Amino acid sequence: MSFPLQRYADDHVGTVDTMTAALLFAAFLFGSEISVPGTRRPDAMGATIALAAVSAAALLWQRSRPRAAVAVTALGAAGAATLGHLLTPLLLGPLMLALYRLAVASDRRTARLSFLAALALLVAAALLLDPLDHPWQLDTLSPAACLLLPVAAGNATRLRGAYLEAVQARAEYAERSREEEARHRVAEERMRIARELHDVVAHHLALANAQAGTAAHLSHTHPAQARRILTDLTGTTSSALREMKATVSLLRQADAPHAPLAPSPGLGQLTELTDGFGSAGLAVHVSTEGRPRPLSPGVDLTAYRIVQEALTNVAQHASAEAARVRLRYGEDQLTITVTDDGTGRATAGAPEPGHGFGLIGMRERARSVGGALQAGHRQGGGFEVTTRLPLYPTAPHHQERTP
Repeated sequence: MSFPLQRYADDHVGTVDTMTAALLFAAFLFGSEISVPGTRRPDAMGATIALAAVSAAALLWQRSRPRAAVAVTALGAAGAATLGHLLTPLLLGPLMLALYRLAVASDRRTARLSFLAALALLVAAALLLDPLDHPWQLDTLSPAACLLLPVAAGNATRLRGAYLEAVQARAEYAERSREEEARHRVAEERMRIARELHDVVAHHLALANAQAGTAAHLSHTHPAQARRILTDLTGTTSSALREMKATVSLLRQADAPHAPLAPSPGLGQLTELTDGFGSAGLAVHVSTEGRPRPLSPGVDLTAYRIVQEALTNVAQHASAEAARVRLRYGEDQLTITVTDDGTGRATAGAPEPGHGFGLIGMRERARSVGGALQAGHRQGGGFEVTTRLPLYPTAPHHQERTP
């Protein structure tokens, strides 16, 4: 059926069913006139018209009550057989349509049982009550073939509809999964950008605050040293602006996909990082054990950010005079230890080192590349942060990249 006709049938179900019933009523009457050559035709026109009318009327409920429609049309066809009519496809038309609707609307077992019951009724009526004694082949094989066809077609239609529904359901599920995955990736990207912004802003603001305080303290007694610190402060703020611009540019990649991207920081910039803290009054000593080896971009960035955050916490909260960064290269992992002497006095109201979002962010960074991080107070005073990062991560959850 073409699409316009299909749409018309779907929109005018009652009209289509009425027209179908009328056509099959006429087919029933026309089929009752067919007979085997050499035999007389039944003389029961009134009863035949009544059976045709009842069978056609039952088709008006073929969609809402398919079982009742099959029962009524089967009784109508059996009644026609008892009058001596030959069971032709035209006469069996109402029953065939009712069986088709039942096979589409119900399961295979129900359709099979209805087919067998209708066939048994027709064969019994034709063989036992046929007054004209038609050949047994016409009373058995012909009805069986005529009734089997609509049942098979109805089952095929039902299975095809179920298949299309399953395909549509899988497509909808796949679409929902893609949307959920997209939302998950967006959330991960936001968390990554938030960590980057936190590290950049917290580090540089803490360093700038320390440098400004030191310069103000030395401005009267050591003006030359104060000017040097203020010069370093200018470099600190410029570096902060550059890193913030590079990080925020992640949000603009959709609008400017060809924008130049700056390289990610790593342990190669560790000297610049520690020199900045030195100008703020925190002496940082760096030591390396083992043979240094190249790191993957994700591990290199993670190591740099953890050292940066740990030193920022020391400068901002611990008010220590010195800190030590130890890098130990093993066979398959890099161990980074950041300790402070804790001899200074913490700022009033400042959170205790190792608490807050900074430590949470460091732990998340370490986990993101398959590593681990521990932090706590030292027995001899001060605070210690130890992280172990794999030198060759095999299956990190996701590696972070900064433009």
